[in-house]
Parts: sequence; structure tokens; C-alpha cells
Amino acid sequence: MHTDTAPGSSRDPQRWLTRYYALRAAFSFAWVAAAFLLAPRAPAIASVLLIVYPAWDAFANGLDAQRSGGLRRNRAQAINGAVSVATTIAVLIALSRSMHGVLAVYGAWAILAGLLQFGAAVQRRRFGAQWAMMLSGGQSALAGGFFIFQSLQPTMPSIANVAGYAMVGAVYFLISALWLAVKGLRTQRALG
Repeated sequence: MHTDTAPGSSRDPQRWLTRYYALRAAFSFAWVAAAFLLAPRAPAIASVLLIVYPAWDAFANGLDAQRSGGLRRNRAQAINGAVSVATTIAVLIALSRSMHGVLAVYGAWAILAGLLQFGAAVQRRRFGAQWAMMLSGGQSALAGGFFIFQSLQPTMPSIANVAGYAMVGAVYFLISALWLAVKGLRTQRALG
């Protein structure tokens, strides 16, 4: 991990995670809003949003791994980023075939990404607020199984299937960001 970890330092892992989780929450809330407000009126927007979501996750995991000591030290995030890149490509391909295929791809991704997120959270327990990330990872894996089940049903899925999942993830990121922010304030007050 970083050598300069004094509270308030630009290299403080807890401070980085607070900002990172807040950024992830903000993006996810914006994505969900676009999915519910814009996508139903324009299938092209829905397609773009379905491609952007795993692409963003790949970028975010890579950024987090780099800021948290590099890809070698953060294998869960590095693997998660690679899985998200593969998912982005798979969604591009599936969109040309059927929404059932897209939901199946999202299901497989949610399972893998959830398990990897859980693993990353276990490694970061000492920074706090990781219980929410562990819950998020576990819930993601369960949701992935449900997505795969839904993809096999005759009912036509839509971006709304994914938006509910993204909303829950946004809430978990927000909880973690707030938890770490409060913890940081308490540490600053304790230090005077």
C-alpha cells in the first residue's frame, strides 16, 4: 500500500475510497436516471447505456487499482476490469441479436463482478465501510443468477431489468462513501 497514509493526505487510501465510492454512486444514479427517463423513448440511447455501463466499470476498476497500489497488488480489481471489458464487447455483440442475450451477458457479468467486488472488499476491511461492498458483491452475484433466469423466459427484457440492479449498487456505493466520510471526520476531530 502507499507509504504516505496520514489522514487528509492525497495518498490516504481511506480518502481515495471515499471519493471513489462517491464517484461510483454519482455515475450509477445518473445512469439509472437516463435508463428510466431517456431509454424508453429511444432504443438507441438504451443500447448506448447498456454498452457504457460495463465500459465505465472497467475504467473505474482500473483507476481504483492504479490509485490503490497498482494492478499487481489489486488483482480483484484488475480481473474485474478485464471482465468488464469482455462484457462490454459481449454486450455489443448481443445487442445485434436479442435483448435476451444482453440480459444473459449482464447476468454472467454480475456474478463474476460481484464475486470480485466481494474479494476486493474483504482485502480492504481495515479501511472501514467494506461491509456494504461485501453485501453489494453478494447481492450482485445473486442478481446475476436472476438475470440469467430472466433471459430464458419468453417475456422481452428491457434496460429496466438492469436499471433496478444498478440502483441498488448505487445505494451501496453511496453508503460506503458516507460511512468513510463520517469516519474520516471523526478521525480528524480526534487528532485535533
